[in-house]
Amino acid sequence: MKSFDAIVIGAGQAGPSLAARMVDKGMKVALIERKFLGGTCVNAGCMPTKTLVASARAAHVARNGAAYGVNIPGEIAVDMKVVRARAETVTMNARNGLIGWLGGMDGMSVIYGHARFESPKTVSVNGETLTAPRIFLNVGARPVIPELPGINDIDYLTSTSIIHVDRLPRHLAVIGGSYIGLEFAQMYRRFGAEVSVIEHGPKLASREDEDISDVIAEILRSEGIGVHTDADKIAFASNGSGVSVTAGSATIDASHVLIATGRKPNTDDLGLDVAGVATDKRGFITVDDRLATNVEGIWALGDCNGHGAFTHTSYNDFEIAAANLLDGDDRKVSSRIPAYALYIDPPLGRVGMTEKQARESGRRIMVSTRPMSRVGRANERGETKGFMKVIADAETKQILGAAILGIEGDEVIHGLIDAMNAGTTYPALQWSVPIHPTVSELIPTLLGDLKPV
Repeated sequence: MKSFDAIVIGAGQAGPSLAARMVDKGMKVALIERKFLGGTCVNAGCMPTKTLVASARAAHVARNGAAYGVNIPGEIAVDMKVVRARAETVTMNARNGLIGWLGGMDGMSVIYGHARFESPKTVSVNGETLTAPRIFLNVGARPVIPELPGINDIDYLTSTSIIHVDRLPRHLAVIGGSYIGLEFAQMYRRFGAEVSVIEHGPKLASREDEDISDVIAEILRSEGIGVHTDADKIAFASNGSGVSVTAGSATIDASHVLIATGRKPNTDDLGLDVAGVATDKRGFITVDDRLATNVEGIWALGDCNGHGAFTHTSYNDFEIAAANLLDGDDRKVSSRIPAYALYIDPPLGRVGMTEKQARESGRRIMVSTRPMSRVGRANERGETKGFMKVIADAETKQILGAAILGIEGDEVIHGLIDAMNAGTTYPALQWSVPIHPTVSELIPTLLGDLKPV
């Protein structure tokens, strides 16, 4: 049996950084990964998908060049093999960077294999038993495949497998109108495919306020994407050219089907029951505010603990664990203000509460909105779809939440993220002097228009 000071299972965003911090403190650490270093973000998530989004935007800009006085003769063609290769290059550069970084550390043992608990202090991997007083789980999540009629009789894509597609689908049917599905829908429409989004619920991006969801649907429809909401009785059947997808009263003749209906944690094959680690009914590992499980000496970080499904929340889990265990700090998950982005074009940047959540909290709130058509920089760029929205507490003057659906929304939102994390009130932020011409310069104006609702 090999002994370590700590064992980290899973090399997503939290695992390698935490392992490196512990090695830097002089600890002997085993980092176990069953497939690729970097987890979902590097290999099947943020990095390859946002690289694909960039290729799709390049095609979109080229097609619309004439509106800017840039004439490109002939039809704009997309070479899907080059598109795929570019995404793979970005992924491999990041993955190889991790291999070099972690491999160069004294005290770090990177082990490729599937780990299972043998007891609360021991795991087996590749037929070998390892033990440590501290074990950290960072095992990520994978796509959920819903039990829908006919789904087992067709070939379908997931958010992982679609990244490796190097041919343009004739018609892509996207099952699921949430963040992952919407990004692929617009991306493939811009590559040149016919695209239909099929959502069981009444709205796309259903976590958002209805006005945000409605504009997201308008943006996608304006590019020729078919949007089918309230789609019940979704079913599949193979036909001569692909797949017939039934959604309510509609039938879609698709060449390819992408299943994008959510993700579930990779916790069902770790032997958690052997160690006594508790999970909730969806399989997420139960943790306290400091990311500790119910078993002393075992922590869970990243997507597998159900406290955020983003790279930045996983990395923040590392920061919390490292601060508490190595720096004598007292950091808590509950202190984190939720923030994220939806990478359609234009993107949605979000932080804090939605208006609906703020109303349901019982506070007296103030709300301000501003269309991107009244933002100078958006007009100069010829990209005026979307709007800004901010919600504030009428009594404390604290900013409760914001949404920037529009050009550079994923960047502009950070002015509000920073203000909320610093506890800056909206009257104080209103006196900032932003740079002109930018989209961010309208934030003080947006705050100045806050009205009680």
